[in-house]
Amino acid sequence: MHRRPLRLTGAACAIVWQHRRVTLVLLLVAVAVVGVVVAVAAGRLPAGMPGPTGGSPHRPLPARSLEPADLDALRFSVVPRGYRMDEVDATLARLRAELAERDRRLEALAAAASTPVARPSTRDEES
Repeated sequence: MHRRPLRLTGAACAIVWQHRRVTLVLLLVAVAVVGVVVAVAAGRLPAGMPGPTGGSPHRPLPARSLEPADLDALRFSVVPRGYRMDEVDATLARLRAELAERDRRLEALAAAASTPVARPSTRDEES
């Protein structure tokens, strides 16, 4: 037996499909989805990624003058995309400032060491 496909015509077709209304709803949903994707990509809407959560506790540099062991103990918080940028930036700024200060002190010491010191003359050298 061969069955013929069911064909709806007239009022039955309008009730089942309602072309214009369904097409309009689908078009509006598609426009809304594209709009949300564009807004997320442009940064207008927050992405689904949560705020930073620490995988390891942040141990910043101590307030005193730095030593090599301080850098060994340094830890940054781990977030889904790597390390927290604000912690790394603050640490690099601190290291940059301390290194500049040490360079300035070394230059001052080198300049002081290269300057000849005038020795007081003694009577024995004059005779």
